[in-house]
Amino acid sequence: MLSPTVIAVVFGVIFLAELPDKTALAGLMLGTRYRASYVFCGVAAAFVVHVALAIAAGSLLTLLPHRWVQGVVGLLFLGGAAMLLFAKGDDEEEVREPADQSFWKVAGTGFTLILVAEFGDLTQIMTANLAARYDDPVSVGIGAVLGLWAVAGLGIFGGRLLMKRVPLALITKIAAGVMVVLAGFSLYEAIAG
Repeated sequence: MLSPTVIAVVFGVIFLAELPDKTALAGLMLGTRYRASYVFCGVAAAFVVHVALAIAAGSLLTLLPHRWVQGVVGLLFLGGAAMLLFAKGDDEEEVREPADQSFWKVAGTGFTLILVAEFGDLTQIMTANLAARYDDPVSVGIGAVLGLWAVAGLGIFGGRLLMKRVPLALITKIAAGVMVVLAGFSLYEAIAG
């Protein structure tokens, strides 16, 4: 059964964690060069694959004792918060321009760039943690995919405007704060459970 609460929490966490990520900037860059709808299709498909892999990893974590999982999840959330707060800005990704503007060339470029850039990325780790924490892979998957798609849409269709109005440092601090709160809940459950 789907849980709207889990979907909303996962959406918020993943959305905030992905906003300052290099892939949001790559989506913005692709969206300014090519037809935005083609770019979004490729990026959206890559994020579905990305989330499916994370959910599979998170589901494996549920086979371990609950207290251990909550302890590991709490520590990983703290690590994610530290990565957000202390990571230096990444250089711009080099993107090869497709020879033409066809749907398959543009969508394929977006798919490949995001799939490679996101593999093992913070949001993939966070999605696996959330899948283990909530033991509701469908709700976590829906929330994560929607969060990633929302950021991709903002980056591709309106990224320039967003970055002018909301400082990236503030977005990063909010995302790190949410992760610290989730870490606290997980560690409390590990100790009290």
